[in-house]
Amino acid sequence: METDPVVIDSAFWFSAGIILFLLVLSGFFSGSETALTAASRGKLRAQADKGSKGAERALNITEDNERLIGSVLLGNNLVNILAASLATTMFTRVFGESGVAMATLVMTLLVLIFAEVLPKTYAITNSERAASLVSRPIGIVVLVFSPVVAAVRLLVRGILRLLGVQVDPDSNILAVREEIAGALQLGHSEGVVEKEDRDRILGALDLRERVVEEIMLHRSGIEMIDAASAPSDILEQCLQSNHTRLPVFRDDPENIIGVIHAKDLLRAMYKLIGGPDGDAAALKKFDVASVAMKPYFVPETSTLDEQMRQFLRRRTHFALVVDEYGSLQGLITLEDILEEIVGEITDEFDPHADQELLPGEDGHFYVDGAMTIRDLNRATDWSLPDDEANTLAGLVIHEAQMIPTPGQVFSFHGFRLEVMGREGNRITQLKIKPL
Repeated sequence: METDPVVIDSAFWFSAGIILFLLVLSGFFSGSETALTAASRGKLRAQADKGSKGAERALNITEDNERLIGSVLLGNNLVNILAASLATTMFTRVFGESGVAMATLVMTLLVLIFAEVLPKTYAITNSERAASLVSRPIGIVVLVFSPVVAAVRLLVRGILRLLGVQVDPDSNILAVREEIAGALQLGHSEGVVEKEDRDRILGALDLRERVVEEIMLHRSGIEMIDAASAPSDILEQCLQSNHTRLPVFRDDPENIIGVIHAKDLLRAMYKLIGGPDGDAAALKKFDVASVAMKPYFVPETSTLDEQMRQFLRRRTHFALVVDEYGSLQGLITLEDILEEIVGEITDEFDPHADQELLPGEDGHFYVDGAMTIRDLNRATDWSLPDDEANTLAGLVIHEAQMIPTPGQVFSFHGFRLEVMGREGNRITQLKIKPL
């Protein structure tokens, strides 16, 4: 015991200084890992566009997350193991065999507080700023450790392959849409993002995933002009219609020969009769086919994103939808696609402009069977699935595996649905309420 004071010499303090330095390095590696993985690439890109070199370096480093994490973990484990080894040696010299336990306790507390919790808490709180600050030194670490990390990566992938796990390097890129959608849903649930803002952004993101068939007006609801009708009847129909563009057919509604615009029709008729003082009898010679525009047909499987681009490129707002056999299925307009983003667009000629979807006194919602599931979900903030059907009537038929009769009640997906009306094989009205 007489030698104890001699043990705490300059070598002891030198070792303590090295351990302190290694703890600082450990905290640096831990904080850097958290900052670079938690930082938003969108915010880093915005900062880089404003001239931040640190943000640009952070973006470059995080392009390969596997290499980054491997390098940081390698450095972190090296300094932690070295610090623990030095502490064990140092405490053993002073306290003998009990020094191992003391070194374990002291190093656990020091590493936990100063090398893990403290730097990571700061990094999470200031992730983009911290990522920019550590980007240069971490870039050097990644460069130095890259040969070792490459070998470890090959070994790890080989082991995972033996276990049947495939590593997809593009998984983060493909998950961007899900990440944005999840952030919007979380923000809405916390009251930070308004429902309308969430719906608009998600609607824009969904354009690539949805096809024309899902939102088109079915052919049963299309208002058409018969080319064989008298000119006065055609004029009356256009004046009474709520639409400015109407398809024109000859002999068979499937045989669409053109699309007439109300302005073009009125101009042509006005010119034919010779102005305000002209002879209205001249309208008998009017041929609607000569004024109609060439019809524009699109496949029902075309995505909404592509169709919107085609509308803008062709400078048209109206298209007829056909199936793989060329049969008419419906029509779609540019307004239909925009409504998927901004919600229902109405004007003074829209007969449903003032009809808001509200529950009745019994708590049920009374809806048209032709209403799309997506529109109902957006109006009520529900989550009825629209994978197998586009409309509520289609969903009921799909789940029931039959065409139900009025009065039948079904319960599925957490909702109670009652058929209130049916015309032929078409469900016209439903009563729905969450269970």
